[in-house]
Amino acid sequence: MIRNGLYHITVEMLDGVKGGNQGVMVVRDETLRGGDSFFYAYGSYTAADGKWKGEVTNLEHTPSFGERPIWERKVVTIGFTGTYSDEGAESDGIALAGKQSIRFRSRLRLLVPD
Repeated sequence: MIRNGLYHITVEMLDGVKGGNQGVMVVRDETLRGGDSFFYAYGSYTAADGKWKGEVTNLEHTPSFGERPIWERKVVTIGFTGTYSDEGAESDGIALAGKQSIRFRSRLRLLVPD
C-alpha cells in the first residue's frame, strides 16, 4: 500500500503541451487531497504490489488570470496509472480539460509520513 502522508507533487505535460505544475498532496487511505495557489484536487486510488491507479478532479479555487490557461475556469477530470515505493509514486495519465485531452506524467515525493 502507498504510505499515508503529505507529498510534494510535480506534473509535467507531455506531447508538446506547454505547462506543468507542482503543489502538495495528502494521500490517506485510498483518497487524494491537494492543491496549489490556484487549484485544488481530490480523488481516490487503489494500490497493490507496487502499482496504483486512480482518478482525480481538479478545480480552480482562486482566479489564475492566465497563469495556467489549460486548467482555468474548467472542471478537469484525470485518470492515471503508475508505480509506487516507500518514498513516493510516479504515474502517467490523461486529463480532460473542457474538450482537450492532455497526457501528463506526475511524481509524488513523500515529505511527512503519517
